Amino acid sequence: MPLQRFEETRWFESCLPIEELARRGVDTLRFGPMKPVGLFDPRTGHEPYAAVQLRQENLMADAYSLVGFQNHLRYGEQARVLRLIPGMEQAEFLQFGQIHRNTYICSPRVLAETMQMRDRPNIFFAGQITGVEGYVESVAMGWLAGQNAARSTLAQPILQAPRLSAMGALARYVSNVETKNFQPVNITFALLEPLPEQDRKRVRRKRDRHSLQVELALKEWDNWLQVINHDSPALQASA
Repeated sequence: MPLQRFEETRWFESCLPIEELARRGVDTLRFGPMKPVGLFDPRTGHEPYAAVQLRQENLMADAYSLVGFQNHLRYGEQARVLRLIPGMEQAEFLQFGQIHRNTYICSPRVLAETMQMRDRPNIFFAGQITGVEGYVESVAMGWLAGQNAARSTLAQPILQAPRLSAMGALARYVSNVETKNFQPVNITFALLEPLPEQDRKRVRRKRDRHSLQVELALKEWDNWLQVINHDSPALQASA
């Protein structure tokens, strides 16, 4: 679909349309939504050249969506291109894809880790608009904003998510990252607080380091919940 003159093309790098990925190189799709790593054909034991992930959409299991296949193609072209995938030659398309606009604020300029505006602390931002990407991440920022909005109304102390936790890492990122080219972000281990030097020397394997980060985060999270539930029994049920 041709863009209108007033539409500025600013793709979110973690959610690119398939035609933009294909434009960047022959193998780009195979390292994106068609990544076959970890999948093996039970008949041969070989990893496939590429794979398509289908997500069941109803209880009858007769409707599926293609995961990661957002695009900006005309409907006829979507059908033609997607039927080139082996096994989908006779696919019936119940609904074609559309590009959606992801609206978010430049959080590092205006937002504190509590999801409050720095200049107007009685205003809270929740969910995807804070600059996080993904359902769980958006819910996490909504939970934090909701807790603090309620606490503000009840004149209770405002919460700051634990530093070692995923929620704390996301809140810290969106409120403090470099603002020159602010982009929405999913949670990754790279956002978590790094391990102390002695633990990095003691634990060499990346997987074991990640396990330790999770262990420390969960421990801090449980302690944090106990403290806030004890201090604020009126909000205990929602916590």
